[in-house]
Amino acid sequence: MKKIAPTKDEIALMAPFVGLALDRIHVPETGEEFAAAAAEIKAAGIVGFDTESRPTFVTGDVSDGPHVVQFALHDKAYLFQIHRVIGHPFLIELLQSEDVLKVGFGLKSDSGHIYAKLGVRFGGVVDLNAVFSKAGFRKEMGARAAVGQMFNQRFAKSKRITTTDWSQHKLSPQQILYAANDAYAALKVLEALNLPREVLPVMGWVPAPSQPGSTCEHP
Repeated sequence: MKKIAPTKDEIALMAPFVGLALDRIHVPETGEEFAAAAAEIKAAGIVGFDTESRPTFVTGDVSDGPHVVQFALHDKAYLFQIHRVIGHPFLIELLQSEDVLKVGFGLKSDSGHIYAKLGVRFGGVVDLNAVFSKAGFRKEMGARAAVGQMFNQRFAKSKRITTTDWSQHKLSPQQILYAANDAYAALKVLEALNLPREVLPVMGWVPAPSQPGSTCEHP
């Protein structure tokens, strides 16, 4: 029997999900800051993950994102801005690493975007939609529904913030909170699922749209 996640109306009545505060979110700017962030992310081994891209509003336009890449640990988060080229070697290592599991919702499309933007293969990816699908849920969950299901809490996502310019060099506090807590919510959901690392469905590289091939999973 297929399981059904909470509806939007049900979620609206739930108590709010408490995410990371602004002082727990770091946006590296220098080589030293990127190195320290990468070291903490690698030491964690499993992190919440998401990306943000400047939206397109004209039919046919293709986004040149991602512009921000988010990594969340159990008590903090790091936002890597793509325009900070000094951070690229650290970011690329993390994106390619099979040892650092990057957990999020709807990450299949991120693989092609990351390849187009940085020319690297995105490895060690766990899409929580696949986890919930295997558990019997009929639709893709997304962070809002998963937080409602696992914690009986409301995860607020502002469409106004979603559609802001993520390519700008200085992110607003609202953007920083939004981006970090998207990744943080994914990690908290995974922790609540309490699944051994070896049973997580790790996605292989998804080629860019112009290249042949399909998603594969490691056994």
